[in-house]
Amino acid sequence: MRLFEAKIRTMKRNDNDSSRMVLSPTMKLADLIELNYSLLIVLSRLGIDLGFGENTVAEVCRSHGIDVSSFLLICGVYTYDDYIAPNELLKAGNPADIVKYLHSSHSFYLDDELRKLEQTIGELVLPCDGNQQKVIFRFFSEYKKEVENHFAYEENTVFPYVAALLAHDTHDGYSMEQFEENHSNIDEKLNDLKNIVMKYLPSVCDTVLRNSVLYHIFFLEDDLDRHTMIENNVLVPMVNRLEENEKREQ
Repeated sequence: MRLFEAKIRTMKRNDNDSSRMVLSPTMKLADLIELNYSLLIVLSRLGIDLGFGENTVAEVCRSHGIDVSSFLLICGVYTYDDYIAPNELLKAGNPADIVKYLHSSHSFYLDDELRKLEQTIGELVLPCDGNQQKVIFRFFSEYKKEVENHFAYEENTVFPYVAALLAHDTHDGYSMEQFEENHSNIDEKLNDLKNIVMKYLPSVCDTVLRNSVLYHIFFLEDDLDRHTMIENNVLVPMVNRLEENEKREQ
């Protein structure tokens, strides 16, 4: 259980906090992790291994071929709940690195978190009767399908569009405005599943397993919220700028 507790705990500060630390390329990466250890998962998704010694954020990013402005934008979203992406970072950042992070996150959700969650739910509902098991698995299956469809749209339509823009290739009239119009919320069924596990499963269900499932769900809710913030508040304005540049060049 401690592992999942660690996953869902994040630094919570607001804009009125005078002690709020500004994330910068010159700070040591180890100090950044001390500030918010949930960034360990960000490092993992970007392929940054531990063992970086006393190197700064800029030095580690450079050695891994990652744009430092893009890295700081992602870290800002994960560190501050009210984070507003600075224009200078949005201008300097690389949309390709943001897409790389989002793609890696998709793989993590589908191949790791949802698989583990499904396995733990299966263990949790073993003592339940058949109807109760069907309800739980129906909710989970519907949610998983919704997530798969949501990610498939981004992988098959949005990300290739961004790559085409960066390469100055044709892209069949698509725009980020269409992405924003089609960007659906995938939290509702996850919240329903959480409430069923927390409120309505019988007491014969193991408490440790129930808590493990809930920690998984709470973590997914928080991480998916930040994932969405990166898409809406970082990727969209970056790509909007690319679209504007393309129009000026035509």
